[in-house]
Amino acid sequence: MRIATWNVNSITARLPRLLAWLESSGTDVLCVQETKCAETAFPYEPLRELGYEAAVNATGRWNGVAVLSRVGLGDVVSGLPGGPDYDGGQEPRAIAATCGPVRVWSVYVPNGREIGHPHYDYKLRWLDALRETVADDAKGPRPFAVLGDFNVAPTDDDVWDRTRFDGLTHVTDKEREALAALREGGLSDVVPRPLKYDHPFTYWDYRELGFPKNRGMRIDLVYGNEAFAGAVGDAYVDREERKGKGASDHAPVVVDLQP
Repeated sequence: MRIATWNVNSITARLPRLLAWLESSGTDVLCVQETKCAETAFPYEPLRELGYEAAVNATGRWNGVAVLSRVGLGDVVSGLPGGPDYDGGQEPRAIAATCGPVRVWSVYVPNGREIGHPHYDYKLRWLDALRETVADDAKGPRPFAVLGDFNVAPTDDDVWDRTRFDGLTHVTDKEREALAALREGGLSDVVPRPLKYDHPFTYWDYRELGFPKNRGMRIDLVYGNEAFAGAVGDAYVDREERKGKGASDHAPVVVDLQP
């Protein structure tokens, strides 16, 4: 199976590229983040024409997640059970589905905005709720993974210049401790290989020529349980999809599982 995760930064804006990528990449299951559209506006039909079913948790202009599958789609859980509210409601940041033999969560972790901001505390509480939610699946015998945009760089090597992030979110001890707690529940970081340069960054800012200068971050992560991680034959960042006009600021992370 080929499983991938991709923050598309608006599925409407990226739809032609998404459809072309699905067709050329041979991906069986894609976890999507930042759809930025309501469920009623989601492009179910063009995806169905390519053979993909879609489970979607999206409410409008911001956030939104989905799981696309051409190997079956069942046991869908929309939203993060027990997850915290923000501004009076739970944001559409998580969805789970069983796709063939594999169960996945597609997650879009809150950004956190800045240290001390209510959104930063919300981010930490959200990650704690995610840890509790996936604990049973992580310990189970079937392949299981949490994939998505975590908005946290796990180590200093996962940012292009650590000194540029002093006093900023995405690299703080508390955020990294929350990721470590998630892994301690029975998950491993499936680190992809880079197709260029020496580190597999997954995100490059649109500003200041971030991508051409490779000023990136590894914040799109794949955390798999033992059955999942043990079946990984290859994993890579498809940075080619970050190139050209109309690209997302994130690249897909692709994982191949062996039978």
